[in-house]
Amino acid sequence: MLKYKRILLKLSGESLQGDDGHGIDPHILNDYAQEVKDVVELGVEVGIVIGGGNIYRGLKGQNQGFDRVKGDYMGMLATVINALALQSSLECIGVRSRVMTAVCMEPIGEAYSKLRMEHALSQKEVVIFGAGTGNPFFTTDTAAALRANEMGADVLLKGTRVDGVYSADPEKDSNAEKYKSLSFDMAYEKKLRIMDLTSFTMCQEHAIPIIVFNFNTKNNLQKIVMGEDVGTIINI
Repeated sequence: MLKYKRILLKLSGESLQGDDGHGIDPHILNDYAQEVKDVVELGVEVGIVIGGGNIYRGLKGQNQGFDRVKGDYMGMLATVINALALQSSLECIGVRSRVMTAVCMEPIGEAYSKLRMEHALSQKEVVIFGAGTGNPFFTTDTAAALRANEMGADVLLKGTRVDGVYSADPEKDSNAEKYKSLSFDMAYEKKLRIMDLTSFTMCQEHAIPIIVFNFNTKNNLQKIVMGEDVGTIINI
């Protein structure tokens, strides 16, 4: 029996780059698409926000002489490239999906609206949200929290390359302690960098739980929607 029937999946752009350190690894992309297909076939309604850090990150532009606003718009375009790639991969394995962009850029992607999004989800289409919030100075984490609220998601799932939230970076500190569960207040107090403050506060205010998990582990997504104990959950 499904525990979560409507989810917002947040993926980083960097997760797509594989060993090359940039761009899109087609094997990883196809694996991700298959994981999404598996939960769609269970009846889960899925929205996805994906970052663009594998192509361009707006904040880096400041160190390269770009205006911050222009840099952020460049980052938004990078998220759309990733969204189109994921859509293509999903459609290749028979999953209907559509890209909705916060910045109007038809025919590349459909302009976002809540009404269109709700219709797509009701038709069992995966909705991939591109271009962040459409505004500079906001991260794709904030876009994920915003879309999770707008779609009435049961949970925001943050797919990472580690299996949950730790007291320190587990890749650098072998003594780092993994948390099975946290309250939002505890996460604040411990200064854990789970998501940026704006997105984190938005989820707290609207009582949307966050689960941080390793998306690279096969079937983790399916286990979560079925209610298995995977990753770290942050809740009220």
